[in-house]
Amino acid sequence: MLAAESLSKSFGASIALAPTTLGFNAARTTVLIGPSGCGKTTLLRLLLGLVQPDTGRVLIDGQPLALANAQALRRRIGYVIQEGGLFPHFTAAGNIALLARHLRREESWIAERLRELAGLVRLPEELLDRYPRELSVGQRQRVALMRALMLDPPILLMDEPLGALDPMIRAGLQADLKAVFAQLRKTVVLVTHDMHEALHFADRVVLMRAGQVVQDGAPEALLTHPRDPFVTEFVRAQRVDARLAG
Repeated sequence: MLAAESLSKSFGASIALAPTTLGFNAARTTVLIGPSGCGKTTLLRLLLGLVQPDTGRVLIDGQPLALANAQALRRRIGYVIQEGGLFPHFTAAGNIALLARHLRREESWIAERLRELAGLVRLPEELLDRYPRELSVGQRQRVALMRALMLDPPILLMDEPLGALDPMIRAGLQADLKAVFAQLRKTVVLVTHDMHEALHFADRVVLMRAGQVVQDGAPEALLTHPRDPFVTEFVRAQRVDARLAG
């Protein structure tokens, strides 16, 4: 569904991502994890075409992502950023429906889709008429998820979507998100720095350091079969119990 072939990116003398090849299978959740500055967000932005690679290419359902087709291919991808990134001068409904209206979808279709998505992400419909400043952080993240899902894209990219939430709200939204992933069967690539969150969501974990992939595989393998001392150090620093592998 989604692939990175020999992607690399540097900013000046700083290597943000060394040449990296990864494939992301349909209907699976891959978590990119690692310390700050490891390259995970750069990789996500390259996959979306927000940053141009120095080398390599991105394939979306077999089609190379290029300037000529970027707009069309991006519509096959939903994107959720930390704290939602909602436009403050639009209501929740206005934010969610912005691209659909730009594409001239019928208002009856938009209204039905809003109702469907509100039920899916467990957002009370009466909140759709509120502005972002009138919503809680957790509610804004649910609106951001609805916006990403509005056109029913097969791919969902999420950059630390729960990072700004307090622990109780975060736990509730984690459970709801996992249920959404299971129901919709999207190809999900989620960035986090939290190993517990990775274990909660991932079918597959890609652990990165200094722009390179250190370990790629099943979540439990990071706990029981680390391939590099850094993997052990990272897991230990996050105080993850190896018994979670079972």
